[in-house]
Amino acid sequence: MSQITAAAVDQLRKRTGMQMMKCKAALVEAGGDMDKAVELLRKANKDAQDKVVNRETAEGRISVHIDPAQQIGAILELRCESAPSAKNELFVQLANDLARQAALQGAATPQELLSQPFIDNPKKTVNERIGEVVGLIRENMQVKRFARLKGLLGSYSHHDGSVGVLLQVEGEKADPQLLRDICMHITAKTPLAARREDVPAEVIAKEKDIAVAQAAATGKAANLVEKIAEGKLKTFFAESVLVEQPFIKDDSKTVGDLLKAAGLKVVKFIRFKVGELS
Repeated sequence: MSQITAAAVDQLRKRTGMQMMKCKAALVEAGGDMDKAVELLRKANKDAQDKVVNRETAEGRISVHIDPAQQIGAILELRCESAPSAKNELFVQLANDLARQAALQGAATPQELLSQPFIDNPKKTVNERIGEVVGLIRENMQVKRFARLKGLLGSYSHHDGSVGVLLQVEGEKADPQLLRDICMHITAKTPLAARREDVPAEVIAKEKDIAVAQAAATGKAANLVEKIAEGKLKTFFAESVLVEQPFIKDDSKTVGDLLKAAGLKVVKFIRFKVGELS
């Protein structure tokens, strides 16, 4: 058997992202054959994935990637088993890689995403890229969901990755900081919809019924009951619709006021929080 050099171990580490000791062990088992060592590590990672695949993934991270040049972006939820692993730099980088993959390559389902060639190294699949991190951390990791938008985009991810927002607006151009501030507002205020017309009709009908019942309970005249109900419904929209909410950093203005002053209109937002039902 040929001697395993430090340079060979380092080369394998760069190709696979695995720890030095695992790379050396794989090269020893492969008799110094680099390609065989790569396959051995991939098999070990696949075996590690198979062993943990049925474990519950209650923790995770939300990652967002935007490519300004192509005006395309994605938000993705990657799950793992424990809170410490969700903060591990290897897991954080993996979540960022997968958000970038989803943005630039697109896919209809998480399963389709996993089968794609990994964008930074097409010689391996996205699932194999996940397997590398599973092999190191030894926890189940699953792409829970993702969404993709095209256009003028902004984003925000909370520092711990627990929640994130991807926002789409219309206009000639947009200040990235303004869009980030609005995304931050969305993470905190959790609007039901971007615009009043985006609120489902059945939700509005239910809120109207509640408002009328509450107003009628006051015992006032019918014409006053109607006005009271209209006021309650207006309050509901101000609390639930993004463009009508008072801006979190300056409640003298609504989010809609800020967008209008910047020559922008909101199109859509997507808010993910780790652990929510998708």
